[in-house]
Amino acid sequence: MIRRQMALIVGIAWTLITLALFIRLAAALSSDSIQNFDAAIRLDIHQWASPPLTSLAQGITVLGSVRFIGMAFVIAIAGCLKVGWQQSAVTLTWTMAGAIVLDNAIKYSFHRARPEPFFGIEPDTYSFPSGHAMFALCFYCTLANVFAERLRSRFARAAIWTVAALLVAAIGLSRIYLGVHYPTDVLGGYLAAAFWLGAVASIKSLRSMSNPNFPRL
Repeated sequence: MIRRQMALIVGIAWTLITLALFIRLAAALSSDSIQNFDAAIRLDIHQWASPPLTSLAQGITVLGSVRFIGMAFVIAIAGCLKVGWQQSAVTLTWTMAGAIVLDNAIKYSFHRARPEPFFGIEPDTYSFPSGHAMFALCFYCTLANVFAERLRSRFARAAIWTVAALLVAAIGLSRIYLGVHYPTDVLGGYLAAAFWLGAVASIKSLRSMSNPNFPRL
């Protein structure tokens, strides 16, 4: 019970902190300091542009696209159900459904215009937050947690989380490199995803406390 209570406290604290950081970022989007920050980071990253890096960024960014994550989600759900991880399938479904709702709600609340892209075609959705960053963090971290909780090896768990973290970071960086998002769009996507993951973890802890037989996810 103490462990569940601590998990709940940590989850709530994480949710409140990430929400506060997101609100602070969102409130400052139109400020000169944020605009100067976005412009400076975009310019610094663009100075490293080269054909090989552009090809790499275009490949990495696909891993955070709605189409790719949608296909990976279907495969993950099918795999979870096949091996009997029904609760993990429910958690993953709940997480991604909430991420879609949250992403669209924020985009249509702020109506932030896209920056002029460096490479490729400008997407037809609003810029803040980055859906690629948000969906990647929600999906790959939830999936990493599904596997990590079932492994005894600390090295294996660390390896899974390291791969997930590097992949999520690379996807966010690719959006800035390609010029289809401002850096604060990516940061906003990460914060929104972190908030939602914290909320999901808190709800999971509450359900576990109210029902001790509730299976671990």
